[in-house]
Amino acid sequence: MRFLFQMKMFQTKISLGIALAAMAAAHFAWAQVQTGEMRLWVADSSGLALPSSGTLSSGASQTLRSFETDGQGRFIFQHLPPGPYQLTVEHPGFARSSTLVEVRSAVPAEVHLTLAVEPVPTSLLVTDAETLLDPHRTGVTYPVGARDIREQQSAIPGRGMLDLVNQQPGWLFESNAVLHPRGSEYQTLLVVDGIPMDENRSPGFAPEIPDGDIAEMTVLTGNYPAEYGRKLGGIVEVVTARDQQPGFHGDAELGGGSFDSTDGLVDATYGWKRSSVTVSAFGSDTDRYLDPPVLGNFTNSGTADGISAAYDWDLSDADRLHFSFARRQSLFEVPNENLQQAAGQRQDRDGREDVGQVSWTHEITPRALLNVRASVEDLSANLWSNALATPIIAFQQRGFRRGYFSPSVSLRRGRHEFKFGGDAYYAPVSEALQYLITDVSFFDPGTVPQFNFADRRIDSEQSLFAQDNIRLGNLTLSAGLRWDNYRLVVSQNAWSPRLGAAWYLPKADLVLRVSYDRAFLTPAIENLLLASSAQVTSVEPEVLRVPLQPSRGNFWEAGFSQGLASHVRLDASFYRRTFVNYADDDVFLNTGISFPISFQRASIHGVDVKLAVPSWGRFSGFLSYSNMLGVAYLPVSGGLFLGDDAVGALTSAGSFPISQDQRNTARARVRFQLTSRVWLAMNSSYGSGLPSETTEDPATLVTEYGPQVVSRVNFAASRVRPNFSLDASTGVDLWRHEKRALRAEVAGENLTNRLNVIDFAGLFSGTGIAAPRSASARLRWEF
Repeated sequence: MRFLFQMKMFQTKISLGIALAAMAAAHFAWAQVQTGEMRLWVADSSGLALPSSGTLSSGASQTLRSFETDGQGRFIFQHLPPGPYQLTVEHPGFARSSTLVEVRSAVPAEVHLTLAVEPVPTSLLVTDAETLLDPHRTGVTYPVGARDIREQQSAIPGRGMLDLVNQQPGWLFESNAVLHPRGSEYQTLLVVDGIPMDENRSPGFAPEIPDGDIAEMTVLTGNYPAEYGRKLGGIVEVVTARDQQPGFHGDAELGGGSFDSTDGLVDATYGWKRSSVTVSAFGSDTDRYLDPPVLGNFTNSGTADGISAAYDWDLSDADRLHFSFARRQSLFEVPNENLQQAAGQRQDRDGREDVGQVSWTHEITPRALLNVRASVEDLSANLWSNALATPIIAFQQRGFRRGYFSPSVSLRRGRHEFKFGGDAYYAPVSEALQYLITDVSFFDPGTVPQFNFADRRIDSEQSLFAQDNIRLGNLTLSAGLRWDNYRLVVSQNAWSPRLGAAWYLPKADLVLRVSYDRAFLTPAIENLLLASSAQVTSVEPEVLRVPLQPSRGNFWEAGFSQGLASHVRLDASFYRRTFVNYADDDVFLNTGISFPISFQRASIHGVDVKLAVPSWGRFSGFLSYSNMLGVAYLPVSGGLFLGDDAVGALTSAGSFPISQDQRNTARARVRFQLTSRVWLAMNSSYGSGLPSETTEDPATLVTEYGPQVVSRVNFAASRVRPNFSLDASTGVDLWRHEKRALRAEVAGENLTNRLNVIDFAGLFSGTGIAAPRSASARLRWEF
């Protein structure tokens, strides 16, 4: 079976190459989904071009970019998050110019600056106070700037990007860095350079996107544009592309640390006047790839590597072409608990991904922009076990090859910023699973001892959307409507209205917000065919098996953003979400494989608060707090439930806390620039603990996981005990000359060496332990 599956994947990769070549010949389009562009022209008072330099900054989006115009005084800032920006331009002998510019849509903002001759040397202090708040944004966004991405590091490779998202209010990890926005499971939408990826992107499910490839990120948890759909628990927009600059430049990193971890990355770009080529490669190796279930950290090594290339070409002032391709893969072991280690079990998993896109942007008029983009993604994952595996020997092969196409038009007209378009998915999905029970005492009587499953379906999805942002003085309204059609194991369609309003009070430096999102949420694609198959009835004859339905949700939110002392921003959001067919997952024993499930309904409400200091002298940082309460209602559909008393739990009725119901979460970061070359940062995090429902005998649990791990569970409250971590990092510029620099960074995590259990053995979750005290170091060369 595994040989046949590998042959099928080989055929898939051949098809992928043919599809990419066909798309390149067709010159389809490329554009970011929710980013804009600024075009700058600088001249003197006589109208002659003036080559200049300067900075573009925004406290709202935590953007800081340096630039140098070309010989014609031109520069194009690409991939800018919407919001206000402070543009500063200077040239020797001329007065410095500082102006406020707004970017509101994909339609380029054009800026013509005239620099006056400076008769007497003067100085001008420019601050970001006017860009601290975005008064016309109807929903709160959490930006992650280039500096935070560059300075982020972890002793466990492959988690840097995920750790940065997890620091934002409303987000939390279960074990193995699976992100959960506001209590949603498998409902994170990752948008990479305009291409949506709605599959699970945690290390156990898909190869990593290396941190060194990422330029900027924006995190959303509410008031979603109608352009977004399918997965709407939370959205992470990732930009890997950078502004085009002439010449050869890039960076290289080499790092290592605890758990025998090593990693490296090289990213190089060569730019011409109207085009650029970027090539990058990375690799990592560690002895602690996943979060183990016991302190022993048995069988937990992993490697990851990848290569990517991109080509950008400005065909003219009105047309831009982009092409990119990436190949990434990971190979890792599944960590054992004590009994499995004693038996000699070994389970291995791998993941492989090829993804390519071609895209085109065309300026129809100065106020109208056409974006077209297309991509192909081939993602596969496998699990295999040795003959000593207990209580079950399992094998799995799954994969999909997805084609994606999306055209859209952005239009600026008076008070309105329109955008309308659509997209389409076409993805053959294949799954195969086999298991053989080796310890019958672990399962309910009558559980089928051997099982084989294989299926293949076509995932076909289409959408249309229209949205408008309306400026009425200090009042901003957003209105959107989305239509989705979904066909995989079921066939459904839905209309989803999106509404938002923001009212800006300039004297109070306050923005009040309210929004409503109707959400049509498709089931997770991972192992969906088996979870919805009637064949599983042979394993669980007492459980009604029906195909998993899409979730339908109503998301309400109200909140505010408050500017304080011109340097501090306070964001607060109060939300309530209700679901029908609430999506979740169940972990398949200790294999790390999970299957999608859904509960009859669920209700989640909470508050997210963040106090951010983007920059205040030498200080920057944030303090965030989230409070959430989530309740799900039985019965449950889908999944593959095996274990003691599994059927009894599934056939019962009632309600219980969702598995992501951590009531209180707090995080903080403080960064201080000691000198122009040295910085120091401290991070801390606290969680009140996730629910833990288990029917196993405590003595058995101690045998499986050890007394120290079991002691971190409050069985009376059915919760894991609170967790806490204190981290520190520092960096120094060892050498710096013009745009070149050699930097060294050192980080320590969980400095108190606290034993933090993330989640603990339950019907719907596995067991995971956070890393003990660890350290890492990295050397970075920028050229």
